[in-house]
Amino acid sequence: MRVGLLASLLSRQAGYRRAGVSRYIEALLQYLPTVATDLELVATVPRTVWGLAHQDFAGIEWRLTRWPTERPVVRIAWEQLWASRVLRDCAVVHGPVNVLPLALDRPSVVTVHDVAFLHFPEHYPPAKRWYLRVMTGLSVRRAHRVIAVSEQTRRDVIRAYGIEPGRVVVVPNGIDAGWQRVRDEELAHWRAERGLPEHFLLFVGTIQPRKNVTTLIDALAKLDAAIDWPLYIVGAPGWRETPVYRRVQERGLAQRVVFVGYVSPAELRYWYSAATLFVYPSLYEGFGLPVLEAMACGTPVITSDRSALPEVAGDAAWLVDPTDPAALATAIATLARDPERRIALARAGFARAQAFSWERTARETAAVYRALGVGLLDERGGATA
Repeated sequence: MRVGLLASLLSRQAGYRRAGVSRYIEALLQYLPTVATDLELVATVPRTVWGLAHQDFAGIEWRLTRWPTERPVVRIAWEQLWASRVLRDCAVVHGPVNVLPLALDRPSVVTVHDVAFLHFPEHYPPAKRWYLRVMTGLSVRRAHRVIAVSEQTRRDVIRAYGIEPGRVVVVPNGIDAGWQRVRDEELAHWRAERGLPEHFLLFVGTIQPRKNVTTLIDALAKLDAAIDWPLYIVGAPGWRETPVYRRVQERGLAQRVVFVGYVSPAELRYWYSAATLFVYPSLYEGFGLPVLEAMACGTPVITSDRSALPEVAGDAAWLVDPTDPAALATAIATLARDPERRIALARAGFARAQAFSWERTARETAAVYRALGVGLLDERGGATA
C-alpha cells in the first residue's frame, strides 16, 4: 500500500518552524521506513529541504514542491490546489499538521496537535486564527481517521467538531532513543565554554503568548535574594513576543533573564542536561514535548496542571496553576532548597520518559494507515495500490 505524507512544513532552518510540528514530521520520515517496511512511503517536500531530505532520510519516494512554499500563503495554496494531484497514486494520504487538501478523493488521515486557537484566539494573529479554525474544522470532518497526540487533544477535537469518537485515535509524541543526559565530563566542558553558573532555571519553547513566559518572569521576581538563579530562555521568537521582553525590564530582571534564541536539537540536549530546574508554565499544550525532553535528560520539571501536561508528566513533575506567579515561585524555591527532592523528581521523570518514543509513534501511525487500507480493500474487493 502506498501512503502519501504532506511534509511541506518540514524545516531544516534555524528558527521556531523547525521545532514542534516539523520535529513530528521529521520523526515520521525517520522511523516509518524502519517500522513499516510493508508500506510504500511517498512524501512531498519543499524546495528548501530537497537536498537534505535525500541525504537524511532513506526509504522514501520524494515529490518536490517547486512552489516557494516557505511562504505560508503559497504553501496553503499548493496544498489545496495541487497536493491531491501530486499524491493521486497513493491509497492513503496523511496531513501531519491539522490540515488536509479538501479536494482529496481517497482515504485520509489528519494529525491534530492542539486546538489552542479555539481556547486562546486572542493569542493568534487574525489571519492565522481564521485559517486554523476553518481549515482544521473542515479537515477533521472530512478525514477518515484523526490522530490526536494526547487524550486531551482527542477530547478537544471530539467536543469542538462533533467528531464520532471512533474516528479519533490517540498516538502520542515521543523522543529519540539517543535523547538522554549528556555525560558529566562532556557537559562540564560545554558549560565552561559558555560561562554558565552552577545553578540556573531553563525554559524551552517558541516565545508566544500561550507559553506564558510573562508569568514565569513574574515568579522569578518573587523569589527571595537567596535564590538568585538566572533564567535562560531557549527558543526563537514566534509572534506577539514583545510583552515578554517588556516584562523583563519592568521587573528589573535584565541581568537575570537571558534570551538564548533558537538552538539546534543537538545543542538543546546540553541545555536540558545542564539546567537545575526546567520550568514550563504553558497555558495550553496539545502534548508538551519539552517536558518529556527535559525528563529524559534527568532534569526535574515544574509544569502546568492543565491541558495535556499532566497527562504527559504523570506524577513525575511538580504541577502548578500557570496563572499564579506565587505558586510557581513557591515550587521553584522549594526545589531550589531541597536537592534530595530534586534528585527524586529527576529520577521519576527519567523513568516516565522511557514510556515514550518516536519509534512507538511511527508504529502506531502505521497501524492507522493499515486499518484504512483494510477498509479500502473491503470496499473494492481487491488489492490496494
